Amino acid sequence: MPDLALCEVPATATQARTGLHAVALFEFFKGVLALLAAGGLEMIGPLVLRGWVHTAAAALGLDARDEAIATLSQALNPDSIHLAAGIAVLYAAMRLVEALGLWRGRAWASWLGCIGAAVYLPFDLYALVVHPGALLVGVLVVNVWVVWVLARDLMTRRRASRASSPPATMHGYDLQSSRHA
Repeated sequence: MPDLALCEVPATATQARTGLHAVALFEFFKGVLALLAAGGLEMIGPLVLRGWVHTAAAALGLDARDEAIATLSQALNPDSIHLAAGIAVLYAAMRLVEALGLWRGRAWASWLGCIGAAVYLPFDLYALVVHPGALLVGVLVVNVWVVWVLARDLMTRRRASRASSPPATMHGYDLQSSRHA
């Protein structure tokens, strides 16, 4: 069973805590944006969104009767809007819970954030190769930074755990140093 003391960030780790707080604020911002998007979808509704699709199609010189435009327009119905808004609310809840955990220095939040950001890295790299641009470089840099900050936190916790735990012994021998205990 893990030591509950490891759930807290060491008091001397000011720089690490600052990094965790920065990532927490970033995750909080993403959560708030997702909530705003969910609310916006519900307020705007499918009719306005269909109008925007047709306006965008016309601006791009596409025929509104094109099969893809018609399919997209039909897909914008109350049920799909509610589903999209619900997914956005779940995403927001996950980001806000993660932000709170990171702000409080919880290990589970570092794991959640590190894995969550690392999952995006292959897609970020692929997008950068296919469509190079400053925006995609920025997205990649931010995701690498988040993974680095959270992985550093997890490695610091692991080192602290090893330093504070007694050596593993078997039959009187210290298994870490091969000495007789």
